[in-house]
Amino acid sequence: MACPNKSCSPVIPSGPRPQGISAGDGRKLGALHPFHQARMSDNIAPSLRSDPGRTSPGSLLCPTRRPGGFRTGAGGECEKNMLSERTDLRNVAIIAHVDHGKTTLVDGMLRQARVFRSNQQVMERVLDSNDLERERGITILAKNTAIHMWDPLQQLQVKINIVDTPGHADFGGEVERVMNMVDGVLLLIDAAEGPMPQTRFVLKKALERGHRAIVVINKVDRKGADPRDALNRTFDLFVELGATDAQADFTTVYTNAVTGQAGTTPELGPDLAPLFDAILRTIPAPRVDREAPLQMLVTTLDYDNYRGVTAVGRVFAGSITAGQSIVRLTAAGEVLPDRARYLYVHQGLERVEVEAAEAGEIIAIAGLEAIAIGETIASPDSPQALPTITVEAPTVQMTFAVNSSPFAGREGRWSTSRKLRERLFEELRHNVALRVEETASADTFLVSGRGELHLGILIETMRREGYEFEVSRPEVIFRTSDSGEVLEPFEEVHIETSPETAGAVVELLGARRGQMLDMGDTQKNSVRLIYLVPTRGLLGFRYQFLNATRGAGVMNTLFHGYVPKVGPVPTRSSGSLVAWEAGVATAFGLKNAEERGTLFIIPGVEVYEGMVVGEQARPGDLAVNVSKKKHLTNMRSSNKDIEVRLAAPRQMSLDEAVEFLAEDERLEVTPLGYRLRKKLLDTQERGKNAKRAKEEALEA
Repeated sequence: MACPNKSCSPVIPSGPRPQGISAGDGRKLGALHPFHQARMSDNIAPSLRSDPGRTSPGSLLCPTRRPGGFRTGAGGECEKNMLSERTDLRNVAIIAHVDHGKTTLVDGMLRQARVFRSNQQVMERVLDSNDLERERGITILAKNTAIHMWDPLQQLQVKINIVDTPGHADFGGEVERVMNMVDGVLLLIDAAEGPMPQTRFVLKKALERGHRAIVVINKVDRKGADPRDALNRTFDLFVELGATDAQADFTTVYTNAVTGQAGTTPELGPDLAPLFDAILRTIPAPRVDREAPLQMLVTTLDYDNYRGVTAVGRVFAGSITAGQSIVRLTAAGEVLPDRARYLYVHQGLERVEVEAAEAGEIIAIAGLEAIAIGETIASPDSPQALPTITVEAPTVQMTFAVNSSPFAGREGRWSTSRKLRERLFEELRHNVALRVEETASADTFLVSGRGELHLGILIETMRREGYEFEVSRPEVIFRTSDSGEVLEPFEEVHIETSPETAGAVVELLGARRGQMLDMGDTQKNSVRLIYLVPTRGLLGFRYQFLNATRGAGVMNTLFHGYVPKVGPVPTRSSGSLVAWEAGVATAFGLKNAEERGTLFIIPGVEVYEGMVVGEQARPGDLAVNVSKKKHLTNMRSSNKDIEVRLAAPRQMSLDEAVEFLAEDERLEVTPLGYRLRKKLLDTQERGKNAKRAKEEALEA
């Protein structure tokens, strides 16, 4: 049967269809691909096996469990709130390690689902709409989109809600919370790299939720690609993570996301039809109770300039209409009345306003000002809370404080403690992996996150919004066991580097208390190292690693767990060049300082006492006068300053500046840039403190 209208996109699998398979009631389920036939019993929807006598896809089913609290009788028979299957809907998340092609694949799916006009100009990675995401080339925030495909077997149009997730370990909280919205996942694997550290994390979260996965071997055209090896290693990962037999018996699709091609073998077809077909056949349709009271779990928050805060989540039970009275069930147990003023569903890249939505759909409700992630939106007649969203605890913390430098208030729009506090606590509403605590000082806040990048993105975002503040060096969060032993976080570090630089990397990690777990050669004539390293040893390590590998090394980390604290870990081996008086840097003064290390500034930059202007080659700090001018006499002329030649200063990114910080240093962040400085600005006071600390160390 042909597609009933021109707007839908039929799934046309390549190659002939094999014979259909009987469901046990005389009906045909429809023909499946060869790779589905081997999984015949698992690919038949659970609803078909549990109710062989049903006559339609929407027949009522007896539930085995209910996320929102379905009840069954003592004998296992349905007592009330019967479940039905929404065969017209699929909810799927795309998960993978960073840079394995998730967002690029979504681009191809949107194009082939005819979301864009044929003559429409669309930028690459269209879902990476955030400026920071496009600059860094990574996905930071999970995003929703939806496409419609025609299912020739069911003879109906199916809506596929797609959630694109981040791939970096520091943003794992985004992955953890969206697992509540979906019924299955697409697990992308790079055909050349195979499963990577973050692959393990995201797959573990999907398996814990009981989701089935479609393994997508992407980039099969890449140099050095080995799809068979990538598939074997992926299967080993499933088994290692404790997947059930049904989960380990996954469907495999091979793709080239850039060209928009897919196939059931590494020989790709002309389009992504095999991938769409796998989604329709493998990802289970939502099993819901449409007659039950409303239950919706808020998973994501957004903001509309005209209609305020927008709550995005999945309707687990019942239905909702625009303007309906609702109640919000908070994490503290409060029941707060509200109204669903504006109701949206996703369609392509847009949100389309609708009058009503049923269970199983991912929707957005605008106008809920005080809503928070993890809250349940329910019916006032029968308010029942869903399990709240839980994510892994932070491992790294740093202080955010009001800028106390002599230049405070010059460049920022928001610089008071009240504004800083409001902004940090506002971030908690949608950044579930973040923690903010107040300290004994009213202008200092303790912010905890998943890693340096997680906190660095927050710093950069606030800087661009006009905030002015200062931050400290990141520190790990220690714990205490029941026996009183101090525990610290450890990371599993995966490194790929050249054979010539492997020795230098081994030496660096050994000095930082790293334990080698594995070492071997890769097919790309490089060395792969796997280490277990304390998180303390990785703070500030990335820049040294890039220097040791001449910029060619690749490092990925995965949180391992808390283990007993090891001994001291060396930090930065170099000191700082610190300005000892305020003024404007001159070429003459900088030339003298350049002989002692690497400069961070150029002539003409205004400095203040205690500002870090460079890195000293030796340990310890050195106070320098970068504002010094050459005295004018009969024998000297200021024109000779033109002859001074300075090396180009080291330009640090925000991430590098955070890594560079010593324990007694702060990073001054403003909308126009950032400056390194000492916590204690007075040169004489720093000298006295250093002398006092040395004397105490000798006495000890």
